[in-house]
Formats: sequence, C-alpha cells, structure tokens
Amino acid sequence: MLIDTTLREGEQRFGVYFDQGTKKQIIKGLIEFGVEEIELGIAAATSADEQRDLAELVELTNQAPSRHLTGTLGTKTCASLWSPCKKEFIKLAAKLGVNRINIGVPVSDNHIQKRLKLSGDHLLEHLRTVLKTAQDAGIEYISIGLEDLCRADFLFALKVARTAAGLGVKRVRLSDTVGLFSPLEMADLVRKFKNTLPCHIAVHCHNDFGQATANAITAIMSGADFVDVSVLGLGERAGIAALEEVAAYLYFRKKHAGHLEGGWTAHYNISIIRELCELVAKAANTPISESKPIVGSSIFACESGIHVHGLNIDPMLFEPFSPETVGAKRKIGLGKKSGRAAVLLALKQIGISDSNFCLEQAASNLVATVRGLSRKQGRPLTEDELKGLLHNTFRENSHSPLFAKRTINETQ
Repeated sequence: MLIDTTLREGEQRFGVYFDQGTKKQIIKGLIEFGVEEIELGIAAATSADEQRDLAELVELTNQAPSRHLTGTLGTKTCASLWSPCKKEFIKLAAKLGVNRINIGVPVSDNHIQKRLKLSGDHLLEHLRTVLKTAQDAGIEYISIGLEDLCRADFLFALKVARTAAGLGVKRVRLSDTVGLFSPLEMADLVRKFKNTLPCHIAVHCHNDFGQATANAITAIMSGADFVDVSVLGLGERAGIAALEEVAAYLYFRKKHAGHLEGGWTAHYNISIIRELCELVAKAANTPISESKPIVGSSIFACESGIHVHGLNIDPMLFEPFSPETVGAKRKIGLGKKSGRAAVLLALKQIGISDSNFCLEQAASNLVATVRGLSRKQGRPLTEDELKGLLHNTFRENSHSPLFAKRTINETQ
C-alpha cells in the first residue's frame, strides 16, 4: 500500500512551500486517486496557527469517504503525521487528532552519536519511553522509521526493530536515507525484516542515485506492506520514489499479468494522475520534464522510422500502455529519423486520405523532402510545415495522376 508523503517529505524540498488551500487540494486529489495513507506533515508545529492548520488537514483526511480500497487499512484513506522521537511531539500529534504516527528513529552510529548525543543502549531506553507516551496518548497505530539504515549496523537496526515490535509497534519503516541501497540489497533487507518481525514492513527510498522507484517496486515484490511515495518524487535533495511511477507500475503490471505479488492491489485512479501531478508541479514551482515517466508531455511522441512503423501496425508494440489511460495523446513527429510509415501516419492525422490521392505514393515522395527540411531546421517539422510541403508537392505535380483527385484548396 502507498503512503503519500508529498505534504511532509515533498515540502522539505528546497524552496517548496504549499499554502493551506493548496494542501487541501492535494489531499482531495490523493484521496480521489486512492492512496491508502497520507502523511500530512510533521508533528512539531510550534505556533498556534501551524497547529490549527495541521488539525484542519487531519480532519479533512479523516472525513474522506469510504472507497473500495483493498488491504489491511480497510476502506478509507488514513491520515498520519511524522514525528521526531520526542515525547512532546508525540503528545502534540495526539492532540491534533491523528491515530496513526510515524516516529523517526536514527539507527546509524553517526546519527545516534552526533545528532542525538546518545549511545545505542540509551537510544533503546529512550525509544521505550517514547513508545509508552504514544500508547498512553491513545495513538492506535504506531510506526517507527529506521533512519539512515543504509549506513547502520544491521544487527543493531534489527535489535531496535525487534524492541519496538515487542512493545506493540504496528509497522517498521526501512529508510534508505541517502539512497545507497541497490534493488538487490533492498530485496534482501525487506525479506530479512519481514521474516523476523510480526509487524508491517514499509520502505522509504531516496533517489540520490536514481534508484528510488526501482527500490520501492523491488520492496513491494519482496514482501513489503507499504512504500513511501510523493507526487513527482518531491523530497529532500533528489527526492524519493514517485507516486505516479510506482502506482502506474502496479496498475499496469496487474493489467498485463493479472495479479500482483504480495497481495498488493491496483485500484488507483490512474486517469487523474496527470492532473494531480500538474497541480503539485505548479504549487511547487517545479516544471515537469517532457520525458518524465507517466506524465511527461513527450513520452508518447515518436519520430524514428522503425518505431513509427510498429505503432502504425499496433501501438502496443512500442508502448507499455495507452496514452489515453493517463490523459495523454500520441504524437508522431516528422524529422530526419522518419521513414515512409511516419509520413503516411502524419498525413492521415491531418486529415489526408486515399480519397484525395494515392496516399502511399505521396508519403514515399515526401520522405526525402521531410528529412532534408528537418536537418536544416534542426528539429522535427510542425504540422503547418508538413501542410506546406504537401501544398508545394501538389503544385509541382499537379498533372500527375497521384494528385488528380485533390484540389489545391484542400491542402491549405
């Protein structure tokens, strides 16, 4: 199941500030999309205004209508808050109305000694105290995140996790804080914790080396119960696993294979993912790359001859899913890499048909001209430029039987 942390991890990205109205829009979009849990922020708000705003977001999420979500969370999107491993913040989280909390627990020597100024034994004792505070506050679902696990001693991290599980923690989150794990290492780690602990396993994968989505999906396939994601992968430094990538992979993998490993489902409302990403991109002042997986504007644009030929036969030969599924459109570009099939398809797309003239031969005649003009321009041709070439070709071949059925006005 997916834990979206756009409003916590995502807003930690340098320069990203979401106002309260935007946060509410994002929450509504995430609920409609079907994520199982939304991490709404950090339970460390210092001012009365910040606490009021967080409480509003918790209430909005708690009022989400029941949906057909399959899994251990039931049928509603759940609200959660992240908290440092400190009693005062745990109490604040309970005051704000959440019954689900994610507590950060550093487990590497560097973080324990340099940040917390503690020993390993003192950390364990401190954790016991904090967990009791959370339970006494009435928080039903307590999760801990093993921070900087990628640079921690495995046996000590496992000891922390076992201690927490023994005290009633419902979930342990494996945090690849600086993105050092490879998919193979992630798979091994998830299996070891899954086979050892009686609670849910989650992962939080950073993208410092471009492996966040791969690690998140590998974790799912290896038995993880939850993965953290954010819209567009927003987060500290290079971000984390992207919601649109992980959710789309699950959705389309199930569609193609008929099932998913580990009991995962694929109920996500993929049709609104582009709209949701555009909302967050605008609010975060973060343009979406045209080649961004799932939602990039050019991911269904094709120019090379072999691929266009395949698309003309059957789009699924070179596309993993239909562009319409994610609110996109296919675009065939004409340029120096185009062949006859691309020109033929482009002519059809602008309304030229065999009822006008011999389309196959016309396409063949235009290929060299298209390639030459594209090389000169240093880019694919526009639709207007193609129409211009067609017009000029008509004029030059007005007495040819290939163009006998077409009038010059029809090319303008």
